[in-house]
Amino acid sequence: MARAHVEEPPQVRLSDGSLARVVPSRFAGGWELEVAGTPQSHVDLDDPTHLHFEYVARMGAVIDRLRMPGQPLTAIHLGGGALTLPRYVAHTRPGSRQQVIELEQPLIDLVRAELPLPRGAQVRVRIGDAREVAAKLPPGLQGAADLVVSDVFAGAQTPAHLTTVEYYRILAGLLAPDGVLLVNVADGAGLAFARRQVATVRAVLPEAIVLAEVQTLKGRRFGNLVIAASAAPLPVQWLPRLMAAGPHPAKVAQGAELDEFARGATPATDADATASPKPAASLFER
Repeated sequence: MARAHVEEPPQVRLSDGSLARVVPSRFAGGWELEVAGTPQSHVDLDDPTHLHFEYVARMGAVIDRLRMPGQPLTAIHLGGGALTLPRYVAHTRPGSRQQVIELEQPLIDLVRAELPLPRGAQVRVRIGDAREVAAKLPPGLQGAADLVVSDVFAGAQTPAHLTTVEYYRILAGLLAPDGVLLVNVADGAGLAFARRQVATVRAVLPEAIVLAEVQTLKGRRFGNLVIAASAAPLPVQWLPRLMAAGPHPAKVAQGAELDEFARGATPATDADATASPKPAASLFER
């Protein structure tokens, strides 16, 4: 009996040899971008406010607190993926000016072809290493960003040079005086990497909170933690709203709790930084 033809999902090969492909999401509707078998992004073309991945939804909850509701933002995204958050910002804050830095041109070409941005979205993509390009952004963007998002992965790990004090100083230089940096940190048992990342970010931007699922923040399972940091104090009224926004069970660590979380951790520098830990392959099994 002849086998039925199964159409391959749209895919491209990246500079490191890995494959990036766009596949239907089996559990949430919409589409997922996978790189080397690791889910990188989820996009719902019919509803850009549908943020399926937990850590992205937590980032969205912080973005909702910035400025006045609906007010356009100046945003810089390091790590393109499927452009999930730029779509969210463009939809919830029309007129926002956004810059995306992505290493892989083929990945951006794939996303634009298969998951096109909505008309009117003011999103410029710059190709290159996140740190190198961020350091060379035009003077008009220096000190002007309401929001900077660092969510850069090579496969399932964040490269070491994007985890250091020197790197975060570059990003801090892009922020407006009360602008907010969001960092996606992936870690597992013990949270040694996450604790060091909190110490590193706070060495540059002292006002910080961490958002995560409760068991992840306790170091009981591998997951994503979101660091939100600024040079200016983060409004205290954010905290109950961020907790209520979920996804649940939600946890926001701040103040003395965050001091204790990072106790003993030394900031990472270019001389001693390491990439984020690699999760077990079973984490992504469906």
